[in-house]
Amino acid sequence: MKLKNWSLLAGVILLAILPLAFIHKPAPGPDGQEREIFTGSDDQASAAISSLDPAYKRWALPLFEPASGEIESLLFALQAALGAGVIGYWLGVSITREKLRRETEEAQGNNAD
Repeated sequence: MKLKNWSLLAGVILLAILPLAFIHKPAPGPDGQEREIFTGSDDQASAAISSLDPAYKRWALPLFEPASGEIESLLFALQAALGAGVIGYWLGVSITREKLRRETEEAQGNNAD
């Protein structure tokens, strides 16, 4: 049993570390300039719009601009964690409610007999 646990742990560690081995120097883009591999879709969209129409002007501004990329990442992770928490809570409540409903129906059925 312990060997199985250690094997699973080793597999998880490998799955976490193995993709890092494939990170390489940014490849040149179509215009010859090097591009970052892991950029956000907002940055990629802005770059695509700028290359297609240099005179384009934004018609909407963000309501809040984080001070740095790290804070932006923190807020994104916090939003994801809160969303996962809400979904997990809802799922737990739903399952428990259904389980208690079934137990109540079974108890009422046994009392009727």
